[in-house]
Amino acid sequence: MVKVYVLDTNVLVQAPYACECFEENRVVLPLVILEELDNLKKAEGEKGRNARSAIRYLEGLRQRGDLLEGVPTGSGGTLRVEKNFVNVSLPEDLPEDKMDNRILRVCLGLSEAGTDPVVLVTKDILLRVKAQMLGIQAEDFVTEQVSGQEQQYRGRAEVYVPEDAFKDFKKKGIPVEVAYQSDAEGRITRPELLENEFVILKADQSARKTQLGRVEKGHIKKLEYRKSQPYGVTPRNAGQYFLQEALMQPAEKAPLVIVKGMAGTSKTFYSLAVGLEKLLNNPTGEYRRILICRPNAQFDSDIGFLPGDEQEKIAPLLRPVMDNLEQLIDSNEEARYEDERALQGKIEEIFDRGIIQAEALNFLRGRSIEKTYLIIDEAQNMTPGQAKGIITRAGRNTKIILLGDPGQIDRPFLDERTNGLSYAAEHMKGSSLCWQITLSAEECERSALAMDAVRRM
Repeated sequence: MVKVYVLDTNVLVQAPYACECFEENRVVLPLVILEELDNLKKAEGEKGRNARSAIRYLEGLRQRGDLLEGVPTGSGGTLRVEKNFVNVSLPEDLPEDKMDNRILRVCLGLSEAGTDPVVLVTKDILLRVKAQMLGIQAEDFVTEQVSGQEQQYRGRAEVYVPEDAFKDFKKKGIPVEVAYQSDAEGRITRPELLENEFVILKADQSARKTQLGRVEKGHIKKLEYRKSQPYGVTPRNAGQYFLQEALMQPAEKAPLVIVKGMAGTSKTFYSLAVGLEKLLNNPTGEYRRILICRPNAQFDSDIGFLPGDEQEKIAPLLRPVMDNLEQLIDSNEEARYEDERALQGKIEEIFDRGIIQAEALNFLRGRSIEKTYLIIDEAQNMTPGQAKGIITRAGRNTKIILLGDPGQIDRPFLDERTNGLSYAAEHMKGSSLCWQITLSAEECERSALAMDAVRRM
């Protein structure tokens, strides 16, 4: 059955191509949507770019026909602009001059005037709630959604292998076909292990015997950098061994690393440690700098109005990075803060020498970044479009590291299923060029209090 999909502005602002995602159904844009796009077209950053892209898309359709009558889309459906239903009444509690309520009025008018089901598509949860109160079917824009957090790819698995194969693991590796899992009732299954997936191996005759490996071309192989100590840092758990392996690999072999995990699992700390190891301790010329970005909802609109140059504008958002650098630059926990001025001077020297640079995520657009160790911290606050834009900016010998916690999102209209970090992770899983690891809550290394809070809260 053909449906009528009424789109909210926030859908087009996040995904300008959204009108092409409804197949043979009818897409309707209330006239108020054009007004909102007009107000957003001069906005800075991704919001303004996407608004302009949506406007150009509508202009392309306008040149092919009358938007008030309806124009065929490339997906087999039609799109039209709706300017009627100004006389449709709303409950007194919903003021008619509010943009969202004008969209609801169009939905009600379409429902009363036709027989096809009408569905409001919006990323605004409260608008979906109001739609339900009025008997209007409403849903989120699901094209860019991935599975819920519990079903998302974790980049790691735990398997059993026969005792004989376990003994030969370090010399020969193990074919993925011999690995198996067993449930509480003893039923055996053969897991699908993807390329670059990390594996905890257990001998089936002695579960206390464990090894750490990684899937490569149908075999589980031992970790190459298990004994490494980047910038003096030693892994403390299986997750950090896996993380170290992915980060230490050269950009040619592992150009994209995606790391998910809650705060305190050392995502940023370890990424910086490996970067400093590559540039300072053992400089091989592999990278010419460490570039750090932290997405923030305000970057797209407010950064231009903040005082100072770019570095001064983004400095407050890089405070967590500075905290990690303090621990790395001076590993002596007892004496680290005895002379804070000297410690700050060491950190400033690293920035002054250009070893570490910080930029607003918005300023990476349109660039080709070469021979760079690029860390995107708090990547869960990227949109899918931003994630795609960052990954496609990778030039020769650049390593991109996306770090974040899908459970801690600060950006409006994003959640654990629609954020750029999860989107990139699900679409890149199984790629030989992408290494992924999800650090578990039990691998939090921040402090005894943090560990206790993880267990209790």
